[in-house]
Amino acid sequence: MIVAQQTSGTTALLQDVSAVNAHVVWVGGHAATWAVTTDGGRRWRSMVMPNADSVEFRDVYAADDRTAYLLSSGLGERSRIYKTTDGGATWRLQFTAREPKAFYDCFAFWDADHGIAVSDEVDGHFLVIGTDDGGATWSRVPADALPPAQAGEGAFAASGTCVMTAQPGDAWIGTGNAGRSRVLHTADRGHTWEVETTPLHAAVGEGITSLAVRDAQHLVALGGPTTHLDAHEDEVAITGDGGRSWTPGGRLPFSGPVYGAAYAPGGSGWLVAVGPRGAAASYDDGRHWALVDTLGYWSVGFGNARTAWAVGPDGRIARLTLPDR
Repeated sequence: MIVAQQTSGTTALLQDVSAVNAHVVWVGGHAATWAVTTDGGRRWRSMVMPNADSVEFRDVYAADDRTAYLLSSGLGERSRIYKTTDGGATWRLQFTAREPKAFYDCFAFWDADHGIAVSDEVDGHFLVIGTDDGGATWSRVPADALPPAQAGEGAFAASGTCVMTAQPGDAWIGTGNAGRSRVLHTADRGHTWEVETTPLHAAVGEGITSLAVRDAQHLVALGGPTTHLDAHEDEVAITGDGGRSWTPGGRLPFSGPVYGAAYAPGGSGWLVAVGPRGAAASYDDGRHWALVDTLGYWSVGFGNARTAWAVGPDGRIARLTLPDR
């Protein structure tokens, strides 16, 4: 694998990435920073969202070179969703959390109009919202459609991969920060939900930090201790039945937590995981891993079967080129 560092034009912590293809990539980060390239990263345009109170963009979804969504994470009104339809020239604030204890971690989309976003639990209930009109309205999933939350349970706003989707209507939410690490699953775009426990260790600051989806049956849940960057634990769990049952995966070659992970599209089988202590790749659904880089990254996203981008601290953006298999 070839790792090529690119010039982002910012020194902000970059925490999320959405690659449309091998040319168009959108990135979000701290200090209300976002960036976009339309030429595969030869040139990046980085900007600061005006009038955004230096929010932290923890997730991004891009439909094309002109249409993208950004989600900021934080308590109450610092959890927001913005959208652009003109390549970032202007942004519309679509959603602001009104619950003071809400903390929205990530969102995911089935297409440019249909998406879902998730918050940590509030008063024993998960907060999940959805849109089916391109974000013009975001409506809360009824509490009785979701399983009860454990005390303190929530997702991790590490890389924008705590909730993932697959066509036509599947979505999965990975949780932690409680007694058990669990995966919530819907097969009907959020109308009904079920939940299963995974073998990943869970505690305060620990649990499922990232989900990677190969297809509706094959997923990998990844985690690790977010407060102990030098610890080695079993951070990988694998399912081949859509999340109904989970088995342990292989140990990663870098210490600390996994913050982000992604499968290459097109059935190549490649899976890349990243964290503050490095990046690693697997070709067998997380059973075995090879170290790719020792630099820290927060998120990774594929533009095609061989090309991905990883982002991290100090404006770090790297283009990853995978070998043919």
